[in-house]
Amino acid sequence: MKAIVISRPGAPEVLNLAERSAPRPRPSEVLIRVQAAGVNRADVAQRKGHYPAPEGVSPDVPGLEVAGIIQACGALVQRWKVGDAVCALLAGGGYAELVTVEAGHCLPLPTGWSFTDAAALPEAMFTVWSNVFQRGRLQPGERFLVHGGTSGIGMAAVQLAKAFGVRVFATAGTDEKCRACENVGAERCVNYRAEDFETVFKEHGLDVILDMVGGDYLAKNLRLLRPEGRLVFINAMKGAKGELNVFDIMSRRLTITGSTLRSRETAFKTMLAAELERHVWPLLQAGKVRASVFKIFPFDEAAEAHRLMESSEHIGKIVLSL
Repeated sequence: MKAIVISRPGAPEVLNLAERSAPRPRPSEVLIRVQAAGVNRADVAQRKGHYPAPEGVSPDVPGLEVAGIIQACGALVQRWKVGDAVCALLAGGGYAELVTVEAGHCLPLPTGWSFTDAAALPEAMFTVWSNVFQRGRLQPGERFLVHGGTSGIGMAAVQLAKAFGVRVFATAGTDEKCRACENVGAERCVNYRAEDFETVFKEHGLDVILDMVGGDYLAKNLRLLRPEGRLVFINAMKGAKGELNVFDIMSRRLTITGSTLRSRETAFKTMLAAELERHVWPLLQAGKVRASVFKIFPFDEAAEAHRLMESSEHIGKIVLSL
């Protein structure tokens, strides 16, 4: 099979098309012929040598999410059959014609969705459900702020929170991006290059904040939280360290939490998939949450897809089409 491999740590041009042996599914796995693969910042970090794949996962083939057609099923797989159209969350290896994945980490292709749209779902939806709705305990009527609102995760978080009756706010780096956030459900999006988000939101405060920025956002986030507020980290693009006031946390009973997904255990991801199918997939089927695909690249142009990702000019997801 063909795969996009990282020839050595470095710039996008280290991504090369190569031949690899086709994988075989273990008893609890399915084999998927990939039609499309989502591109994520984790892939960029892996390409640069900063985010190694977990043990047992191909170390030089990036890709955390795919959509495609099941080609074979392991002996223990009961739900899926050959020919089923699915999307799936992977621990790596998605930039390839064939991938194996735990059967429980697959979800059916939503009716009417293309493979390229569906390939943009798993990483964002698993991440948002786990962090915003489980760890952040976001409830209808609460005030929710998403930093990085036009990232793939940001667009998913805005739409899902809105669909569940939450008041949604966001930050982004241009006026155009802010309008995109507002078009999918944010009441107000702050261009952080033109305004201070703390000044804008401090009057009413916030109940939950999803942060992928870190650094000096930490102190501002904490000052914005209402009593019992929750701050959830999923990345720290401006740095892993910041200042906090312990007495503020104590007096307002704040919660600071966060998580990573890639290395989590199989059973946890299977549980997330089941919850997504129960609570989120009906919203996709009803058109209440839509795909946010910014650009689709041919499979062999993975390097160009990474250049776009690193430019941060995109709004929503970047996808490779096979």
